Amino acid sequence: MSNQMQNSSIHGSSSSSQAPSNQQQHEHQQPQPLSRYESQKKRDWNTFGQYLNNQSPPVPLSQCNFNHVLEFLRYLDQFGKTKVHLQSCIFFGQPAPPAPCACPLRQAWGSLDALIGRLRAAYEEHGGLPETNPFGSGAIRLYLREVKECQGKARGIPYKKKKKKRNQIKGSQSAKAFKQLAS
Repeated sequence: MSNQMQNSSIHGSSSSSQAPSNQQQHEHQQPQPLSRYESQKKRDWNTFGQYLNNQSPPVPLSQCNFNHVLEFLRYLDQFGKTKVHLQSCIFFGQPAPPAPCACPLRQAWGSLDALIGRLRAAYEEHGGLPETNPFGSGAIRLYLREVKECQGKARGIPYKKKKKKRNQIKGSQSAKAFKQLAS
């Protein structure tokens, strides 16, 4: 006799009046919504897969390499919203140009960098090996570095690496703690 049936016969109640079991409750629960990051990663992965399928001939993911990733990044530039002044533009190097110009709109470096990070993670989550991950290729890192430098010069805003904040402990406190550990 199952535990549920034993409990109902001991307590004189029927199983239909009892609260549903954990398994029944779990079956009726909605899955947790994806986080913003997970949603973006899923959308980006699907977009990249669609891009590969639309190539002539279609490129299977197993044959994808860094060249396909670079082509994808260049393809995305047409949907960019960041004005990147050409060297021949009179506003080249000015952070806030006073008038409009005909320079192209591109994907911002930060957006591309975040996109590559999400695709790199998605590749490995879908069974790809870290050693063969086309999104982690040196060519991709080089491309991103060049985009960053080019956009920084064109906009007159150099990108500076943010320094990580460290928890600073007063020198005397850390020295005391170290002496206590040593003894």
